[in-house]
Amino acid sequence: MAMPNARPNQSHRPVRLTKREVEVLSLIAQGFSSKEAADKLFVSKRTVDFHLGNIYEKLEVSNRVQAFRAATRLGLIPFEPTFNHHGGES
Repeated sequence: MAMPNARPNQSHRPVRLTKREVEVLSLIAQGFSSKEAADKLFVSKRTVDFHLGNIYEKLEVSNRVQAFRAATRLGLIPFEPTFNHHGGES
């Protein structure tokens, strides 16, 4: 018997992020803090954190790493490693 207040499995529901949410998540995925992302987007840290909260809710995750992994898996943001800042090997 299903519980009346149980949240249905939403994995079949398409997830849509706004353009701004994609921008925020992309900056966070590159390692920027909320404050640094806010400065780059010319908004407040509170605004970035608000967008992150919406992203977490839409993706049903609870932190930045989970959000990045879910968004890349769903094709919502591109996977672009940025780990070779120190002149990586050829």
